[in-house]
Amino acid sequence: MLFERIESRGLAHYSYLIGELNAAVVIDPRRDCQEYMERAAAEGMRITDILETHRHEDFAVGSVELSSRTGAAIWHADSALDYRYGRPVEDGQSWKVGRLALEALHTPGHTPGSMSYLLRDAAGAPWMVFTGDALFSGDVGRVDLLGMDRAEEMAGMLYHSIFRRLLPLGDGVLVCPAHGSGSVCGTSIADRPWTTLGMERMHNPRLQVMSGEEFASLVAVELERPPYFRRMEALNIQGAPLSAIPLPPPLSPKEFAREARDAVVVDTRMEIGYGAAHVPSSQFIWHDGLASFAGWLLPYDRPLLLVSETNNPEQAVRTLLRLGYDDFAGFLAGSMLSWHMAGLESASIQTITVQELCRRLAAKAQAWILDVRAGEELARAGRIEGAVHIHVTRIPERMQEVPKDRRIYIFCGSGMRSMVAASWLKGRGWKDLVVVLGGLAGWKSLTCPIVQQG
Repeated sequence: MLFERIESRGLAHYSYLIGELNAAVVIDPRRDCQEYMERAAAEGMRITDILETHRHEDFAVGSVELSSRTGAAIWHADSALDYRYGRPVEDGQSWKVGRLALEALHTPGHTPGSMSYLLRDAAGAPWMVFTGDALFSGDVGRVDLLGMDRAEEMAGMLYHSIFRRLLPLGDGVLVCPAHGSGSVCGTSIADRPWTTLGMERMHNPRLQVMSGEEFASLVAVELERPPYFRRMEALNIQGAPLSAIPLPPPLSPKEFAREARDAVVVDTRMEIGYGAAHVPSSQFIWHDGLASFAGWLLPYDRPLLLVSETNNPEQAVRTLLRLGYDDFAGFLAGSMLSWHMAGLESASIQTITVQELCRRLAAKAQAWILDVRAGEELARAGRIEGAVHIHVTRIPERMQEVPKDRRIYIFCGSGMRSMVAASWLKGRGWKDLVVVLGGLAGWKSLTCPIVQQG
C-alpha cells in the first residue's frame, strides 16, 4: 500500500496520496503536482481519481492540472457551486483503490457541501478519514465564510457533521485533515501532526461541549479573512491550470530596473540583508514568510520581480503559484551584489536591537512604537505599554494611523514581520523607520514595560 501526506509548508496545507495494487487516488492536490505523479509511478501505480473535500479558500487547488497530466477523474464537493470542471460527489459514493475503498461522507459546516472521505481497509473496517476543513487536530473548521448572519446555522451543521457522522466511526480511526498548525483556516490548530477521532474526542477543546448551542457559542465567531481568499474561491471554481513551473528569466540589473517600472519587486532575502540594501520601493517578504503574507500584500494585477539570496527562485515561485500568482517578469541575476556592481542606487532601512531601543527609552528618548504582532501573541506574551498595535496583515488598511512626521520604531517578535511592515510603509512615503531586531526576551524598558493582559 502507498500512503503519503504531502505538506505545502507555510500554508500548512496537507494533501494525500493513497494507493493499493496499481491504482492511486489524490485528495486535495496543490497546483505544482509533479510530486504525486512521481511517487505513484515509483510504486507502479496510476492515479485514477482526484477528490476534493471542499472549495478551498487559502490555496489554488491543482485538480485540473493533475487531471490533464494523468487522465484521472475529478470529483468536487460543494456541488451547488458552478464548477467549470469535474463531477460532483454524492454522499455515500465510493471508489475502489485496489482492495481498499473510499467512501464519501457529507460533512457540511465549514462550507455547505463539504465532504469527508472514509478509507476502509481490505476487510471493510474504518481506517482513516480525510476530513478536509471540518475537523483538525485540536480545532474545527471556521464557519464564518458565508458571513456572520449564517455563522450559527453553519455551526449547527458542523456540530452534526462531527458528532453524528465523524466521531461514531470509532476512536481508533486516524484523522487526516487538509491543514495543520499555522493555517488561517483555524484559530488554534494543534501542533500535533497525527491524531485520531478518539484523541480529538478527549482533547480537542471545541469538542468538550454538552450541546450544539454550546458548540456554536465557541465556533460561530468572525475570524481574520485574507483578501486573497476571494481570488482563490473564484480560481477554484474555474480550475487552475499549470502546464509547467513558470520559472522567471534571470535579468541583468539594468533589465531588472526597466521591468521594475511596471512590476512589483519582491525581496525574499533575510531581514538584515534587506535592511542594509535593497532595490528601492521593493516589498520585503522573507522566503519562509511568503505563504503567510504574500496574499495580504502582493497584487494580482501586476507582474512580480524576485530578488533572492541565490540564482534559483524555484521554491519561491512554487509558493506563489499555490497562492494563484502566475505572472513572473524575472529575477535579479546575482542578487544585490550585481545591482551594486552595476552602479545602481539602493535603499536601506535602519535596524537596532531590542536592547538599544530600551537604552534609548531609558534616556527619555521620544519613541513612537508600532507593534505588528498578532493579537494572540499580545495576550500570551504581553504588550509594550504605550505602543500602537496594528497586526502586520492590517498595515495596508490602517497605515494612515502611522504618523509620517516622526521616527517610527517597528517591533514584532524577531524583526522579520517588522521589516515586512517597514518595507510596505517605506514604499508609500514613510521615511524615518527603524526596525527593532529581537523579541520580548531582551526587553528591559522601565519607561515602556511589558504589560500582561488580564
